[in-house]
Amino acid sequence: MARISGVDLPRNKKMYTAMTYIYGIGPKIAMDVLSKANVDPNKRSDDITEEDVKRIRDVIEKNYKVEGDLRQEVQLNIKRLMDMGCYRGLRHRQGLPVRGQRTSTNARTRKGKRRGSSKR
Repeated sequence: MARISGVDLPRNKKMYTAMTYIYGIGPKIAMDVLSKANVDPNKRSDDITEEDVKRIRDVIEKNYKVEGDLRQEVQLNIKRLMDMGCYRGLRHRQGLPVRGQRTSTNARTRKGKRRGSSKR
């Protein structure tokens, strides 16, 4: 089992799919990383060699921000918005949708479980 950026890649999946389990790497970036590292994207994660893993790690470290560094940057950006007191920061602080979605109905993911009156 390959371990890249502190994440154990799932067994028996194609590499371009297995790479998406790393925070900050989607399908497009996974394909770019594999092509730069000269690794076949259709190769299974079980069949990959240590040398391939090392090349993939090197490409990711040089060119991309992933996992802990990326999570920290996102949290700092949100904190900066909240400290600034701008509209988006206030929405983050109140736990409401940030990007202009309606809230009179829906927005349950962001607002949490319905409480109060049994309005449906």
